[in-house]
Amino acid sequence: MLSILSITFPFFALVACGFLATWRGVLPQGAIPGLNAFVLYFALPCMLFRFGAQTPIAQLLDGRVTAVYLLCALLMVAATVALTLRRVGWNDAAFGALVAAFPNTGFMGVPMLVALLGAQSAGPVIVTMAIDMVVTTSLCIGLSRLGVAGAHGVAVTLRRAFAGMVANPMPWSIVLGGLASAAGWALPGPLDRTVAMLAAAASPVALFTIGAVLARSQMNSHERVAARDYVPVALAKLLVHPLLVWAVGRLAIACGMGLEEEALVVLVLVAALPSASNVSLLTERFGAHGGRVARIILVSTALAFLSFSAAVALMT
Repeated sequence: MLSILSITFPFFALVACGFLATWRGVLPQGAIPGLNAFVLYFALPCMLFRFGAQTPIAQLLDGRVTAVYLLCALLMVAATVALTLRRVGWNDAAFGALVAAFPNTGFMGVPMLVALLGAQSAGPVIVTMAIDMVVTTSLCIGLSRLGVAGAHGVAVTLRRAFAGMVANPMPWSIVLGGLASAAGWALPGPLDRTVAMLAAAASPVALFTIGAVLARSQMNSHERVAARDYVPVALAKLLVHPLLVWAVGRLAIACGMGLEEEALVVLVLVAALPSASNVSLLTERFGAHGGRVARIILVSTALAFLSFSAAVALMT
């Protein structure tokens, strides 16, 4: 366990550094959008492109990994909406479901899982990112509109959400990396070294930015939220989601689907990650309860230091 904590500790320590720097005013809140822009438009796309280009195309197109993870994501969304809709409206229930089903794969999962399991884990991780960015997010945005708009409003919102995904460079970097892998392309030396330098910056800056975003959310949120409205969702993200993926994955293996044990380990650990911090931005954009979602992300991130490390110890 100590060997696992020695690997996971620096990742969570960088999140804590970003949180404390913002909380104490060392990092101005006005600087956070700049950090986000650097990570989103430069560092992370370069990291994802390199992982995609270095991963065999068969891993990026693994239908078994896609089927298991997608089914579990849909089940998490359905269960969370069903259990919380009695207390909150469609908008809050949908974004609560998104934060329960969407792990922090890009900012935290890719670098940490590669450090723990090796470069071969990048393929399944990238598959899960694509599912969450395209399918899970679109589904929850559509559900969020059921309580505030008719069918026409839902269609308009989904078109806008799709336009936002098209403008997101991360899916495109995954696609370009996959094409490079399939075609055996390699970037020219100077360009490859530039991309490598940006990719190397992705992990520390992204983790520091997570902490800064969480601190900003807490500092700017003056809404009182009952613990029962966010703690169960955070626990579901950290405990129910990975257990569900493990159970569905074991069933898939028992049924002869050909899912590899190594891929199942990666999927379970992806599901054991804390909630994605970028969901708070979507929550603000669509007028949901930002304080509730911010607390879910904060609690899941704080508890994940122990729960994720325990999941690694159990699965490896």
